[in-house]
Amino acid sequence: MPYKPLDNKIYLASKSPRRRELLRQVGVDFELLSLRSDPARGVDVSEEAYPNEDPLAYVARVANEKGAFAWNVLQMRRHPLRPVLTADTTVTIDGLILGKPENHEEAVEMLGRLSGRTHQVLTSVAVHYTDMALQVTQVSDVRFAKLSPDAIKAYCATPEPYDKAGGYGIQGLAALFVEHIEGSHSGIMGLPLFETANLLRKAGVPL
Repeated sequence: MPYKPLDNKIYLASKSPRRRELLRQVGVDFELLSLRSDPARGVDVSEEAYPNEDPLAYVARVANEKGAFAWNVLQMRRHPLRPVLTADTTVTIDGLILGKPENHEEAVEMLGRLSGRTHQVLTSVAVHYTDMALQVTQVSDVRFAKLSPDAIKAYCATPEPYDKAGGYGIQGLAALFVEHIEGSHSGIMGLPLFETANLLRKAGVPL
């Protein structure tokens, strides 16, 4: 039997500042629920892809695993029971999963691969609450203009590429690279708001 929520708050189990901004944009009240992500101390949920894993399967699996783990964490910590929101975003092109670049060389390689072509940004959102495990994956097409080597190197000399899937953030300087998008601008940023709102309503959050 579902627990009656104490209020209209949710937990956000994500370190992404973009997701926080997007939730605030649509008036969702949230509390952060921290999961470990420091490889030196161990991570609570690995974001490593399985060999030959399909990008859609990968992003959905990681978002769901984060949600299930976060729901267990809040119960173990005896936090008030509220819906838990998790998400995972990846970029894919040529069947490859482009995660967060680990260094300058990897960022340059990723941007070079995306230059002058259309790629897909996949964001999977999961909401866990009591016996509910709700999930949706949103897919957007993004076309980049042809980028010069100097433009790529200049962008990769900034801090922007290194905490973002695919090595770029559409809400930052990389907006200058984008010729066309088809899909969800907020989804490309990391949280598709239309789909997220539908999941939260199903979990009893009034929006």
